[in-house]
Amino acid sequence: MFGLSGTAPFGLSGTGSSDYREPKPCAKPRNCCTSGPLNYPNKESYGFLLTTRRLCADDSSAPPAAGASTHFANPPLTHVTLVWQEGVREDWLRFGKPVAERIIDRRTRIESYAPRQLFALARWAANDFGTVRSALDIVRAVGRTEPYTTVPQVDPGGELLLSVRTWPRVRRVLALIDAVEAGGTDPCAAAPDYWRHAHNRLAAGLPPRAYAPGRHRVWLRRRKLWP
Repeated sequence: MFGLSGTAPFGLSGTGSSDYREPKPCAKPRNCCTSGPLNYPNKESYGFLLTTRRLCADDSSAPPAAGASTHFANPPLTHVTLVWQEGVREDWLRFGKPVAERIIDRRTRIESYAPRQLFALARWAANDFGTVRSALDIVRAVGRTEPYTTVPQVDPGGELLLSVRTWPRVRRVLALIDAVEAGGTDPCAAAPDYWRHAHNRLAAGLPPRAYAPGRHRVWLRRRKLWP
């Protein structure tokens, strides 16, 4: 099929090669905890199945434990809507450790994150002419008094650390996340400043620096100073 206006010859609309279909298989499984169905009524379920995430013992991005000293007893949650219709619309979390999950139907679910948790939301869609959307956002969930940026499918929004569009750029960010994991660091626990750095370098057409173990140790010491 010939490409539409503004695309490379013999390519589908908005694509330069056959890799526009690469998101079709589900992405690499996230490093997250298992979930189980709730067996008691919940006023927020509205008739839908609710599950909870069991927080990992080493989940440094998890919210404070019950009984811990916090300014608010019930911190607000950030809700992420995910739709999966293979080959048409495919949303997934490359990383993230939700504290709750709501199953809406066979294609849609909502994951919820507590303040300060990080997650990477990938969104891909296509039609008969090719890819119409390839995007990846790395977001930090915020508290009640923190400013936030609106992000599609994220309610109410969050602190946007990295945002890229087009599949080649999304693939580069996925490779960066793989490299962070290969270095022994959970992307959920990586320094937010690193993802800002990666965003700025990619926007300038420069390769981001590697996330070194030393940088992560400095971040862990800095985080201990949080109130």
